Amino acid sequence: MGRLSRRAFTLAALSTLATAPGAVAAPDHRHRAGAEMRGVWIATVANRDWPSRPGLTADEQRDELIAHLDRVARDRFNTVMFQVRPTADALWPSPYEPWSEYLTGTQGEDPGWDPLGTAVQEAHARGLELHAWFNPYRIANHTDPSRLADGHPARIHPDWAVPYGGKLYYNPGLPQVRAFVQRAMLDAVARYPVDAVHFDDYFYPYPVAGQTFDDDEAYDRYGGDFDSRAAWRRDNIDLLVREMAAGIKRIRPGTRFGISPFGVWRNAATDPDGSDTRAGVQTYDDLYADTRKWVRDHWIDYIVPQVYWNIGFAAADYATLVPWWAEVAKGTRTRLHIGEALYKAGAAGQPSAWQDPVELSRHLTFAAQYPQVRGHVFFAAKDVAADPIGAMARVIADHYGRSANPPR
Repeated sequence: MGRLSRRAFTLAALSTLATAPGAVAAPDHRHRAGAEMRGVWIATVANRDWPSRPGLTADEQRDELIAHLDRVARDRFNTVMFQVRPTADALWPSPYEPWSEYLTGTQGEDPGWDPLGTAVQEAHARGLELHAWFNPYRIANHTDPSRLADGHPARIHPDWAVPYGGKLYYNPGLPQVRAFVQRAMLDAVARYPVDAVHFDDYFYPYPVAGQTFDDDEAYDRYGGDFDSRAAWRRDNIDLLVREMAAGIKRIRPGTRFGISPFGVWRNAATDPDGSDTRAGVQTYDDLYADTRKWVRDHWIDYIVPQVYWNIGFAAADYATLVPWWAEVAKGTRTRLHIGEALYKAGAAGQPSAWQDPVELSRHLTFAAQYPQVRGHVFFAAKDVAADPIGAMARVIADHYGRSANPPR
């Protein structure tokens, strides 16, 4: 791995953003202005979707990745969210962070090829957009820094890391951490003509009963201007979002910035501006992410709330949350797409609605009533391939009969 000191990016030689030719047929829903998001996440953390296991040869990894891209192109998707920084690591030759262990089985070991560079090229060749998906603060799915690669930033700066809930996280309250993770992520933006930068729902970690995220020292040092620790934490995440948006626009103008948060901002019982839900987690209060503000103030170009519940689910009804998010997006310049829980379709232990292959198709039919909804993103690629009860096939048959361009 290269040196981890601060480096200035050389931007003069950057190529302009490559725009892949999209299909020109009109979308299925006539209220949409000629474009809709048809996206799928390809998760690499813990080898969830790709590669199928660590230690495959470079050719085997490449073949599996191309098979995913071929499948989504065939099924008339138009966008892939490809996870390229799952745990403070990299799926490209980063000078800041080690190669991901999910490639070779050993963090820091060169896989012998460039997955992100290949993914961008092959996606564009198929008319697909490639959104580079980063997790800003998760370091590892364990708490042992000695298991990280030699030279890992969290080993060089152990004061940056916080163990919590059996995992290791960078501390979002440290300005030097925020600056570093942005440099690490923006390196990929500088190197590759990605169509967008994509964050998921992990900011401060999800709450774990009986445990405290230990940021006392950072709060004592940097939180003096705030009325509460919660307000300070939200400001830390706001700064990450605003600074990242500015960095993307500076380095590669035209590249978009999108975020896919947990589907509930706040319950109405907590805040009258919230949704009529009774979710156990509220993004504003528990992850310290004011996702509603990011939309209304156009800090981001698109949002994909993870509305991962069926129509009629009492605590968080899909038919309640989609209209709520549509109202949030109404009159803004932030595009609204809905995150869909394909992984629940046919899964054991899920409510009976998820055993019906028509449930997901009903979601798209319902959301089509709201002009602010400009498409859907499905979790995730492995489930598109397996489709155990035919739920994805039903969506494709009912809604994706013709190709559509992604919103730009």
